[in-house]
Amino acid sequence: MGWAAPYIEKLRAGEVVSFRPRGHSMRPHMRSGQLVTLEPILAGSAPGVGDIVLARVRGADYLHFIGAVRDGQVLIANAHGHENGWTARERVLGKVCAVVE
Repeated sequence: MGWAAPYIEKLRAGEVVSFRPRGHSMRPHMRSGQLVTLEPILAGSAPGVGDIVLARVRGADYLHFIGAVRDGQVLIANAHGHENGWTARERVLGKVCAVVE
């Protein structure tokens, strides 16, 4: 079970979640410990390039950008250009809807 497991469970149940992620991979868009709120990805909705999402890539959970979209897959990448990899659109579990300063 990864760091995001409790949030993923709630997002899959259709709940909005808020938490304070740690790390510097998304600076300056999000700071370590800053409160973020995510909404679930509803069936039929399609997050797009530039959205910050909670996604699973090769078994690891990331709160990073969608860098590209192709053929039902999304490329997950951080704010510094590092690409985590391609993953199925179904593995995008939530989208950031608020970041509290």
